[in-house]
Amino acid sequence: MSYRRGWIALFLFSLSMINYMDRIALSIAATPIAREFQLSAVGMGYLFSSFIWSYALFLIPMGILIDRFGTKRMAGVGIFVWSAATALTGAANSFGSLLLARLVMGAGESVSNPVGAKVIRQWIPATERGMVTSMFNSGSYAGPAICSVILGALVALYGWRMSFVIAGGIGFVWLAAWLLFFNSPEKAKWLKADERDKILRERDSKSSASSTASSESSGLLSLMRTPTLWGLALTQGCNVYTQYLFLTWLPSYLQASRHLSISHTGLFSAVPYAAAVVLCIVVGRLSDQYLKRSGVGTGRRRNAVALSMLSGAAILAVPFTSNLSVLLLVFSVTLTGIASTTSLNFALLNDLLPNSRDVAKAMAFVVVGGNLFGMIAPIATGYVIAATGSYDWAFGIAGLLLLAGATIVLTMTRSPMIAQAKSSSNQAAA
Repeated sequence: MSYRRGWIALFLFSLSMINYMDRIALSIAATPIAREFQLSAVGMGYLFSSFIWSYALFLIPMGILIDRFGTKRMAGVGIFVWSAATALTGAANSFGSLLLARLVMGAGESVSNPVGAKVIRQWIPATERGMVTSMFNSGSYAGPAICSVILGALVALYGWRMSFVIAGGIGFVWLAAWLLFFNSPEKAKWLKADERDKILRERDSKSSASSTASSESSGLLSLMRTPTLWGLALTQGCNVYTQYLFLTWLPSYLQASRHLSISHTGLFSAVPYAAAVVLCIVVGRLSDQYLKRSGVGTGRRRNAVALSMLSGAAILAVPFTSNLSVLLLVFSVTLTGIASTTSLNFALLNDLLPNSRDVAKAMAFVVVGGNLFGMIAPIATGYVIAATGSYDWAFGIAGLLLLAGATIVLTMTRSPMIAQAKSSSNQAAA
């Protein structure tokens, strides 16, 4: 991959990183916030989940808007909104104002994954798609890794309010760089002609290139007739449940069950997230190599998705682990598995979606599926803790969902989406 396309990958990595820094900021500050506002485990569960409500609600409308108005404009609007909401969280003086800030943040963040998928389809040759998608997704693990250390220290030194102001300010730096430098490959003046030609020639898989050139956008309702789209969404859901369990409850688990301080919790949390960043990119690169002979349009990337979910199911070992070093290893394997699943599932969507004009809306649908499960995870975990006084069943539920997801992706994602939609229409006409 050339360094010019590398700049695009860096933009996407940092977009995802900032997105998840802002999400996990509340988890890092959970203990002092719960104390100040007198919130129970169930109350914190609802607060942790709240941003996902608006996030999921706005995803499909944002996907449609991104397909219509483009990635540059919509990404700029989204990160402005969510960064401002994150910074203003530091001024919250009640549970209601905290909740409102998280809801606005979630609405803004709904642009992130559809924008990422669209930019990858525009800029990245099909044979590099797995690695670049992994780089984009690995930012969602770099964010918590960095945030766990930095914001953990800030909360300990200056209180929780300042940590939100700083986290929100970082997004405005990214926005300035994005508006100044980013454009589509057809319009980017800093892109050389030979590389532009390569991108335009190779960004669609061989099995779908002809369809892309000749067919019009299918529309979301047409795509929803395909079992493949539903399979990708359900797979994402089974995976994202565990991601949000970690994102919202891991610091509290380490403090309550393993008796770590806030600063030590940040350091302990950072290690498995950092491992996931590196290993996720490696797995994405290996998936591209795996598909070189058969081609990305065959959908064989589903095998790598299933294997990653089986790796993530290592979370089932957490209740039986007492040694902190072993626990660190289990968390690292689990986070690597779920990070790789997300990036490979997103790449599989692009592999199986012939028309590039449908990418953002299809991605939005898959992410909605994931976040419906993610919405449940913080709340369900709060109730599990309140009912059992333990986190054991919370980890058990997550592991079982990962095993279910591996089965779903192997059985429901076996055909390109447009072909299925046309077949369904023909059968209806007959």
